Formats: sequence, C-alpha cells, structure tokens
Amino acid sequence: MTQAQRQMTLIAFMQAQNCTNYAGSWRHPASMTDYLSPEYYQRVARTLEEGKFDMAFFDDRLAMPDIYGHSHEETVRSGVRAIKLEPTSVLMAMAMVTSRLGLGATYSTTYYEPFHVARLFATLDLMTKGRVAWNVVTSMNDSEAANFGQDEHLEHDLRYDRADEFMEVVMGHWDTWQEGAILADKESGTFADPAKVHRLDHQGRFFSSRGPLSVPRSQQGHPVILQAGQSGRGLAFASRWAELVFAKYPTLENGRKQYKALKDGIANAGRDPASVRIAPELKIIVAETESLAREKRDEIASTSRPIDGLTMIGETLNIDFSGRPYDEPFTDAELAAVSWQSLRDKVVQVSGKKNPSVRDFVESSGRGTLNDGPCFVGTGKQVADQMEEWFKTACDGFVLSGTTVPGTYEDIVRLVVPELQKRGLFRKEYQGTTLRDTLGVPRPNAGDWKKVA
Repeated sequence: MTQAQRQMTLIAFMQAQNCTNYAGSWRHPASMTDYLSPEYYQRVARTLEEGKFDMAFFDDRLAMPDIYGHSHEETVRSGVRAIKLEPTSVLMAMAMVTSRLGLGATYSTTYYEPFHVARLFATLDLMTKGRVAWNVVTSMNDSEAANFGQDEHLEHDLRYDRADEFMEVVMGHWDTWQEGAILADKESGTFADPAKVHRLDHQGRFFSSRGPLSVPRSQQGHPVILQAGQSGRGLAFASRWAELVFAKYPTLENGRKQYKALKDGIANAGRDPASVRIAPELKIIVAETESLAREKRDEIASTSRPIDGLTMIGETLNIDFSGRPYDEPFTDAELAAVSWQSLRDKVVQVSGKKNPSVRDFVESSGRGTLNDGPCFVGTGKQVADQMEEWFKTACDGFVLSGTTVPGTYEDIVRLVVPELQKRGLFRKEYQGTTLRDTLGVPRPNAGDWKKVA
C-alpha cells in the first residue's frame, strides 16, 4: 500500500461513566448529564457512524478510585470517575442504533476466566454481525484485587505471563469451531460436523480449560484484539497478540520512535507489521476560527481540579500520594513497585529526574488536565494539518478522547472529518460490513495465531 493510499483509523475513546478520560468534563456546562441512560451512548454512536469512525471503545476499571487517602470520599465528592458501568452492556446499547460502527470493550485477564471472556466476546461479535473488539488489559491496582477477594494486585511481569496464557486459552476456544462446521441439514438431521468441533483440553501454569466453546465463529472470524501495553513487557505482549495498539505519545519525535519500535517488534514476532494498526491517544478542540477554539480550550481547562490528577495518578500507579511530602523523591524500590510502568517512565523522562517526587508526577504526567498527552487546538484545517503530519511518520490513526460529551465528537465530525476526507486521508463510506473490513485487518482462519505465537 502506497503512502497516498493509506487511510487513517479514527477511534472514539469512550468511558461508561460520569465523565470522559478528562475527569473535569462532567463539570462543563455543555456536557450532557444522562450518562446512566442508553440514550447518552446511543447519541454518540449515531454521531460517530455518521462521521464514518472505525470504532468506539470503552476503557474499564474494576474498582472505584480509592487509593488516595485510602478512601473513596474525594472520588465521590469530586466525581473523578466515580461511576463505572459494565462496558459490554453499554456496547450493546450502541450496537442497537448502528450497523457499521465498530465497538470495543475492555476486559481484564487478571480477574476474569478465559472461557467466560471467549464466550462473551464471541457472542457479542455474532450479535453485532462482526463489529466487536476486545481490549486486553491486565488491570492495575490493589483496589481491583480487593473487589475480587485478593490481598494485592499481581506483580507487573507476572500479570503479563498470565495474560499470555490467557490469550492462548481464549484463542484456542475461538478455534474449537472450524469454518463450515454448521451444516443445518434438516433432511439428514445433521446439524454440524463433529469432526470440525474440537475440545481444547488446555492444561497450563495458570489455567486449565476443556471446551469446546459453545459459540461458533463469527462473520469476522473472531473479535479484533486491542491492546495498550507501553512498558517493555507490554510491548512484547502487544507485538504477539494485538491487531490494533493504543499508544501514548508525549511528542511527535517520541511517537516516531515508538511507532518504529512496535512495528519492528511485530515483525520480530513473525507477524506482518502492516496488519497491525497503531493509534496514539489525542484530544481535539476545534471550532470555526482559531480564536474560538482557544476560547473553548480555556473554558475546558478551567473545569480541571487538583484532586483530579492526584486521584487518577494514585489509581494508575497503585500509590497513595495523600500523606507524602510533595517534594520528597521516590526511592528506587518504590519506583520499581509502580503498577503502570510506562507512566512512571514518562514522568522520569519529562522531569529529567531519576527519582521524581509527587510534584513531578503531577506536573510531568499531566493527569487530570489537558496536558495529559497531545491536544490539537484550532480550525478544522489546522487540526487536520497536525493529524496529517503525525500520520505520515508516526501512526496509522488516532484514539480521540472527549473533553465534553457529545460536543467533542460532534465538532470533530462536523469540522475535522470533512477536511480529512477532502485530502483523501479518511473514508467517505464504509467498505464492507465487519470491523475488520473497516480497519483493513485480515480475517483470521482457525489456528492462524499458532503459526506466529
């Protein structure tokens, strides 16, 4: 595929909660407040499909943020992701009002069982006619562990060792039904060919699972695999399994390095790098004029509160910042125990300090503010210019976070998408019917993953 033929992947980064990734979004006067209703999510789904987005996907956490001060009090008072609905249920509400939009949901390999995940997502994929993706995560903190009867969260690399085997079991279950297994021959009375339906009989270090799965293969073979690991171990996991990778690029230069490293890792894992999409997270604030866009940015930024960042950093790093001196450096041992290693590494890089303090984590991470990752502000043309520059050398598309809902996505569809379409960088119509058709990701046959695993 030539550079001129490449088309961007556009994904909406959704949250089934009272706010977007930007915790202050619920305080904005234009943000809708019916986030406990299907209409809230269906409204966004219709907008995204009108704009020919590839997909909407839902992040997830398995505990209310309560690391800060060992209490959920500030989370509830300040509305910092205080609500978190079960994402696959919300996904299906959006599926009911769309026919082409891809829909992804996050499920953890640390706190669920492989058979359950395989059955759930295979069923979702059939019910949406091949439009579903599974975002694979290993979870991140002790609060989640406590909700599942465990004393503490698994160590970082051990979580990924478990996740690798989890994937082998899920993929194995999805393969227990071969292509063409269902005959539905009423005359002979043969429903399916037993020779094409197999047990899995997996026995491993972490899991044992017999099978066969009770759900046949879908229109797209099996759900698309999403992953967002950014640490060394996480990137190795993504190189082996992911078909679409969500990245965090602090700068374009850093993004180019990450993009090359991940594409090289995919090739080294025996897979075709062109078959995997890499999309960094991005915020877009767009208006008819640059001055209006800047005014919108200032209004959105004003909704942030210091507690947002402190609560969110504690949640992601599994560290309570509430009683720690603001400028006291973390020790090497404390940093080694951090759950989200890629965020830790970002803070070390941006601050220039081997042993950063709480202040460094707050200021360098940007958590809870508009400085948490790139934010493109301007007219549709100005935003498209920046997206095109990144797209040429550092990514295959973008994961777009909302700062108000539904306004962010309505503005992007109205002002940015037409500009990208005019340049030939984004589709004007959907091609095919499944998410794989839209992404341009190959449809797998049963057993394909074993050839490179």
